[in-house]
Amino acid sequence: MRQPCSEIELLAPAGDLLRAKTAIRYGANAVYLGGKSFSLRSRSSNFTLEEIEQACRYGEAHQARIYVTVNLIPHEEDFAGLPQYLRDLENAGVSALIIASPAIMKITADTIPAMPIHGSTQLSLTNALGARFLKERLHVTRLVLARECSLEQIRQITAATDLETEVFIHGGMCVNYSGRCTLSNRMTLRDANRGGCAQSCRWFYHLERDQQRLDTDPHLFSMGSRDLCAVREIAALLDCGVASLKIEGRMKTEYYVASVVYGYRRLLRALQEKNGVLSESELSAYEQLVLRGENRPACTGFLAGKPDAGSQIYVRHGNDSVSHDFLGTVLSYEAEQGTMLVETRNPFAAGDAVEVLSPGREVRSFRIRWLQNEQGEYLEKSRRPMARLRMPVPFAVSPQDLLRKKKEGK
Repeated sequence: MRQPCSEIELLAPAGDLLRAKTAIRYGANAVYLGGKSFSLRSRSSNFTLEEIEQACRYGEAHQARIYVTVNLIPHEEDFAGLPQYLRDLENAGVSALIIASPAIMKITADTIPAMPIHGSTQLSLTNALGARFLKERLHVTRLVLARECSLEQIRQITAATDLETEVFIHGGMCVNYSGRCTLSNRMTLRDANRGGCAQSCRWFYHLERDQQRLDTDPHLFSMGSRDLCAVREIAALLDCGVASLKIEGRMKTEYYVASVVYGYRRLLRALQEKNGVLSESELSAYEQLVLRGENRPACTGFLAGKPDAGSQIYVRHGNDSVSHDFLGTVLSYEAEQGTMLVETRNPFAAGDAVEVLSPGREVRSFRIRWLQNEQGEYLEKSRRPMARLRMPVPFAVSPQDLLRKKKEGK
C-alpha cells in the first residue's frame, strides 16, 4: 500500500546538537544520533545525556522525533552500565532506540518495556521470517532493512509483516553486508562493529599474487562503493509502504545534512502534489538538488537489483571532486541596511554568484557586490574560514540560513 508523502518519515543523521537542529529545520521529522556510550561511529562527535535531552526538547517543540543508536555488537565487557544508560535515555525523552544486538534488545525490553525498539541495519535483515522472529521474541517495533535489499524484496518484506520498515535512501554504502565488516579490525585492530571503522575499503591498494604485482594501471585499486542516492526510487518506495526513509551520515557536515534533507523534503512535496508522478526533467532537477551536498559519486545501490561495476570506486577519488560549495552560515540580518553577517567556510570573492539555502523556501540567488570585515575594511576576497564578513543581500534572510556557490549555468 502506498505510503502518503505527508505521513512518510524523513529520518536524518546528526553528529552533534547543531546538526540535529539543522536537520529538523530543513525538513526532517525524525533524527537519529549516538550517545557517548554503546554506539557505533565513535569518531563522530556524539551526544552527552544533557545534549540528548536538549535534542529531545527541540524535537518536541518542532514535532520531530529523536532516536538514539545503541548499536554496537557487545563483547562480555561491554554491558557494564547499560541498564542505567537505557533508563537515562527514556528519562531524556527519546522516541526509540536503534539496536543491533539481540542481547541489548532483551535488556532494553526488560529494563524500559515501553521504549520502541528499532532493529538496526547491522542485523542484515533481508526476509520476513526474521522480521516476525524479532517482533515476537525481542519486541522489535521497526526494522531497518539491510541495504542489500532490492525494491521488490522491500515490498515483499513490508507486505508480509505488520512491523514498520525503514530503508536507507542516501549516503555511504559498505562493501560488506550491512556494515558487518572485519577489514578494519584485521588491518588496524579497530573494530568496525564496536565503533572503530577505519574505512579500509576506501584505501588504495596494489594487486599482487605471490609478491608479484599484477596491476599496471598508475592508479591504485580501491574497493569502496559509490554513495547511495535514491531520488529516482522514492516513488517506488512509497508504493512499497515503507514507514521511514533514512539518510546516512552521522559524521557528515552541517551543510551535507541541510542540503540532502532539503532536497528530499522538496522531492516528497512534489510527489505529493503530483500524485507520485514526476517527469524526467523534474527527477533530474531534484537529483541535482540532493547531490549538491555530496563529495562522492553516487549510485542506486541494490534498490534496482545487484549493482554492477559502475557502482564501485576503483580508482583514486581525487581532491578535485571534493565540494567547496559551502561558503558560510548567516549569523544575522539587518533589514534596514539590507545586509547580512556571515561566518565563512570556503573561499569566495566579491562578484561571485551565490545561493541562499533557507528552510521551506525555494533556493534564492544573488551576486556579491562587496565584502566588509569586522574592522570595517572592504575586501576583494574571503580566504579565511570562520571569519565574520558583512555583505549586501537583496532579500530577507534568517540566522542559520546557509550560503553556497551558484553553479554556472544554473
